[in-house]
Amino acid sequence: MKEFTHIDEDGAVRMVDVTDKAATDRRAVAEGRIVMNRDTYERITDTRVKKGNVLETARIAGVMAAKRTSEVIPMCHPLFITGARVDFYPEPENHAFRIEAEVRVKGETGVEMEALHAVSVAALTVYDMCKAYDKGMTIEGIRLMAKSGGKSGVYQREGA
Repeated sequence: MKEFTHIDEDGAVRMVDVTDKAATDRRAVAEGRIVMNRDTYERITDTRVKKGNVLETARIAGVMAAKRTSEVIPMCHPLFITGARVDFYPEPENHAFRIEAEVRVKGETGVEMEALHAVSVAALTVYDMCKAYDKGMTIEGIRLMAKSGGKSGVYQREGA
């Protein structure tokens, strides 16, 4: 089992020092889903939500979240993100949207948290904009799908 890198020998939490790590191209992809009732799904796909275009607003929120991850996750390093995208994949049979975020950086530490944060905030934005129609929406399955770069190399979730 690997050692926890955010805990020192005395058990105190610390930010990992990445000063001596090589800057490499790093990429992470995360996904999640938001499931809702049929009426809410149709309002979103037909852009009939009173607050505006839900998916475009959520896309912007997700990208903004990726860029500000270090402000809400205490031990994350502030990163100069070189690329971020958030996409939505309709699942009409489930009245759901799969949300996927990809984040890239050339740096000393990875962007997994930034991709996960982007998906989370995008899903929360959909919820916020549509809660007047459907308080029972469910956000689920937020997970890392792939990452590359850095010392630990490539990770690809099985079945992805």
